Amino acid sequence: MQSLGILLIHSQATAEVFFRNGLYTVGEFFFQYRLYDMLNFLYKAIHHGSCTVETHIALLLSSGRLRYISSTSTSNQHSFTVSYLINSCGFSPEAALSASKYVHFENPRKADLVISFFKNHGFSQSQIANVIRDHPGVLVSNPHKTLLPKFEFFHSKGFTTSDIATVLSRNSPILKRSLKNHIIPSYVFLENFLGTDGNTITAVRRAIRFKEIVEEVKEMGFNPLGLSFILAIFAMRGMKKSTWERKVNAYKRWGLSEEEILVAFGRSPHCIMASEDKIMRVMDFLVNKMGLEASLIVKRPNLLTLSLEKRLIPRASVIQVLQSKGLIKKLFYLPAVFEDAEELFLQKFVMPYEKEASELLQLYKERLVFSE
Repeated sequence: MQSLGILLIHSQATAEVFFRNGLYTVGEFFFQYRLYDMLNFLYKAIHHGSCTVETHIALLLSSGRLRYISSTSTSNQHSFTVSYLINSCGFSPEAALSASKYVHFENPRKADLVISFFKNHGFSQSQIANVIRDHPGVLVSNPHKTLLPKFEFFHSKGFTTSDIATVLSRNSPILKRSLKNHIIPSYVFLENFLGTDGNTITAVRRAIRFKEIVEEVKEMGFNPLGLSFILAIFAMRGMKKSTWERKVNAYKRWGLSEEEILVAFGRSPHCIMASEDKIMRVMDFLVNKMGLEASLIVKRPNLLTLSLEKRLIPRASVIQVLQSKGLIKKLFYLPAVFEDAEELFLQKFVMPYEKEASELLQLYKERLVFSE
């Protein structure tokens, strides 16, 4: 429940930060805020002891825990269950042994029917394994009596076969809920709040993905109370895994390890939000034009947020002119020069040299292209 509270806080904070920075359209902002208000209402209701409302949130962000089932099953049953989970479900011996604490059977008849049911309804092998891992008891259920009605309900509301497989494989405790007493009332509650089936389906999809992203970002070591946590969520929210991999590979081409890239991302998520083209151009400028080490970006990932044409190249041009005229002999730390506020940069490197280098201000203002 505490994690849900944190999730709600960041749902609101994320929407506000993104809107202020132009990262949401007005429509998207208010949709996210409506979703936040709904979740906040449910969260407060749960804290006041409403079991009925608790079931509503289970549809969106179910995180039910397995409950140990005591049994007088024989060791033969236990051994058969473990073997079945390994051979038919692709479990590792350790995972099979863990799951076998919660379900026992001595023949494959029911389990085979359940697995066939999931396959016939578009579940991949990995999705089936996810369901069984989180809800082993499903293997001894009657699929046509307990599962089919739930699938038919979701289909009737407009969920695609792919939607259902995604929702249930990532939130399998839903399968343990009563269709009549829990799932339908939960859905009706959300639909009444959001207005249409389409909005409700979208909310469920986004809630699932948002939950996954939050967990991924937490695993990367971000502090849930920090702004970088929100920025990291935004960075990953709009990025496919293939896009993430392409950007990581772009950095790797400059000799950075995956660990270094994650450190940079942790310091400034913006370094991954930059386009692949910008990553390559900025790295080329820093390494090949300015002679800096590629590893600099690990310590100064904010450099990727700066404009190459309007910030990096013009300032490098100014420093180059001053050095060529012998006006500055001190070695300045270029990354700090690039990051200085505009007024501070002008005070330090342009205004003091107006007489000696009259063209300097004009050079800077015109944003001349840096050349070797």
